[in-house]
Amino acid sequence: MTEVLASRSFRGPAAEDAIESVHNDLDSLWLDVPFVNDMDQMTFTTAVIESASNIVQHAQPAGDREVELGVETTVQPALLQARVSAYYAKPPFGPMEPATPGDDAESGRGLALIEALVTTVTFERQGATNTWVLSRTSSQD
Repeated sequence: MTEVLASRSFRGPAAEDAIESVHNDLDSLWLDVPFVNDMDQMTFTTAVIESASNIVQHAQPAGDREVELGVETTVQPALLQARVSAYYAKPPFGPMEPATPGDDAESGRGLALIEALVTTVTFERQGATNTWVLSRTSSQD
């Protein structure tokens, strides 16, 4: 098992203030691992925040419970990884493939943006939980 050098975890209602909490967690995380270069920090943070924002904006409850957002972030020597989850949520609608929406579209670019910023994106559904696993191999200076 690869050594985890730093980690953060957030779970709470999928609301706008959750995004600020996740962003604060990531800012704090980077202080613990100053060897991660600025480009990796910026691109990974953008991908995680985009994923979390998509959950806050688009996730629909699967039942009576409100959707919760969960973000678990780990830093290994050469790998940044985040598990961004929507708990108590319906499966996402539409294709799970990145698309290029029309010029007038106001949404639909999120997955393409996320895939451009990280090395791999995978999706898992277990029970009423949707999880996107974002991994970025460190580019090391």
